[in-house]
Amino acid sequence: MNVQVTARRFRIHESLKEYAINEVKRLDKFFDGIIKAEVILSYERARDSIKTAEITLHLNGKNVIAKEFSEDFKKSIDLAVAKLERQLSKVKTKLIDKKRSARKRT
Repeated sequence: MNVQVTARRFRIHESLKEYAINEVKRLDKFFDGIIKAEVILSYERARDSIKTAEITLHLNGKNVIAKEFSEDFKKSIDLAVAKLERQLSKVKTKLIDKKRSARKRT
């Protein structure tokens, strides 16, 4: 899986970039068909120093997106990854059900 990390309104530290990449790569065990992942980290000073993590996963013919806010980048990344885990398990369940129903018809 190809992971691209982008920082908006700040310079990203290498350790934070590695953390984001490692957390997103953990999602491979939930769904095999992830082609590409984009992580966008942004910082908003105007709203009480809110740190945002937006993660977009490109699957075969589908995109899955999670966006989370908190006071810490690592916490935002963790919350977004947890949200993506639930979404990917739902996508995988629907895909399996679709294959099973196709077998029953034939």
